[in-house]
Amino acid sequence: MEKGKEQHSSLLTRAMLKAMALFSGSQGITILCSIVRTKLVAMWLGQAGVGLFAVLSNALEMLNTTTNLGIRQSSVRDIAQSRAGEGHFDAAVTASAVRRWSVWLGVGGALLTIALSPLLSLFSFKSTEWAWALCAMAVAVLLMALTNGRQAVLQGTSQLRRLAAVTIAGAVGGLVVSVPMFYFWRMDSVVPSIIAYAAAVAAAAWMWRDRTLPAVKLAAAKAWQVGRQFIIMGAYMTGGAVATTVAGYVLVSWLNGAAGLDATGIYQSANIIVNKYAGVVLTALGMEFYPRLAGVAHSHLRTRVHVSQELNVAVTVIVPVAMLLVMLRGPVVSLLYTSEFGDALPVILWAAPGIVARTVSWIMAFVMLARADGRMYIVTETLSAMLSVVLAIAGYRLAGLPGLGMAYTAWYVAYAVIVAVVYRLRYRLSVSRWALASVAGGAVLIAAIVATEAAGLHSLSWVLTAVTAGAALTRLRRLWQSK
Repeated sequence: MEKGKEQHSSLLTRAMLKAMALFSGSQGITILCSIVRTKLVAMWLGQAGVGLFAVLSNALEMLNTTTNLGIRQSSVRDIAQSRAGEGHFDAAVTASAVRRWSVWLGVGGALLTIALSPLLSLFSFKSTEWAWALCAMAVAVLLMALTNGRQAVLQGTSQLRRLAAVTIAGAVGGLVVSVPMFYFWRMDSVVPSIIAYAAAVAAAAWMWRDRTLPAVKLAAAKAWQVGRQFIIMGAYMTGGAVATTVAGYVLVSWLNGAAGLDATGIYQSANIIVNKYAGVVLTALGMEFYPRLAGVAHSHLRTRVHVSQELNVAVTVIVPVAMLLVMLRGPVVSLLYTSEFGDALPVILWAAPGIVARTVSWIMAFVMLARADGRMYIVTETLSAMLSVVLAIAGYRLAGLPGLGMAYTAWYVAYAVIVAVVYRLRYRLSVSRWALASVAGGAVLIAAIVATEAAGLHSLSWVLTAVTAGAALTRLRRLWQSK
């Protein structure tokens, strides 16, 4: 029995690490492109340019999230189940419905963007002079919707290599097109470069689209019938995602009004570094974990095993990653931005523990999606969004920019507690003792590195980081090799 458990654990670990290797590579290339892009923006457009990117990018994300109705995530579950013969419709029919819905949602989102552009400009910039820029974002909203549909089909059919290729090609193509815009147009390049990036990713998604399922011509009524289930679930997911995105938009807009574009640029630079750095691991794991978890969601025991294993591996990886970010935050900020962004360093330092808390909450929250518990998902996400804004504003007022980093950690710790309560009380699920030990050990280690760095004990911090990284590699090797 124990041998069987170890064998199963080894298979799960290998699947996770293979997905992590694949998507960490593609994310690494994406981040490299982002480094070049952000560096050029910081050099040629300055803090004001970074701040303008922050406001417009958050507006675009909010519009895309609102109008996309969660199709990127919700349809993956339906496609995977249809492909396994457990869905209500054939996999080809489901995939065709997803693509049809992505067109409808994209057109609707573009029209809504045009209609709301004056109001969004007034809210973000206290005037309507940027309405034209937000109106132009309608093109990006349409392109992103089309991309989301194609990516969902690739993930649902487990074509992870094609999905990674879309990410790489889109990032490289977007950078190549944007560089001359930054150089020649400076501040006027912000809007065209955002649209160009969306176009590059959309083109890549079309080139590496799914070719395993035959295209099925569906009447509008049939597409509506097939898509009704994933759209209903997606609507709940959208409610939660909109709450989070709107919270980010409100916070950035508030910070812009309270402290100006320069402070907004500092915050955004730190936020991008923390979220994208952790996102490399989380995105890589999620691509493989979500469809797998959805397939066993009906079983309490198997769900517990998968969540426990995911927590064990994810925390083992993310803790040394977060510690390295703390130790290398100076060179990272210098590489990505300029010396003017030095105020981002304490923000990153105090936000580092939040990376671990975010990983824990992220894994357990997937159970809600796998079980299609839309109501609970929207409740927890809305509560989380409200906490993020309240804590960030309080943190900034009490401690300035470093307070935003502290607020980030407090936010994800609180959210992890909320999700853990739902996981335990609503679903009657638990995690294994070794998973709990991994989480507790990770929390202690990341707290220790922040404490030693804050105290100026850099040598001790490096020793602690090196020992942790070595222990993590040894543990992962043992899990991989177990028979």
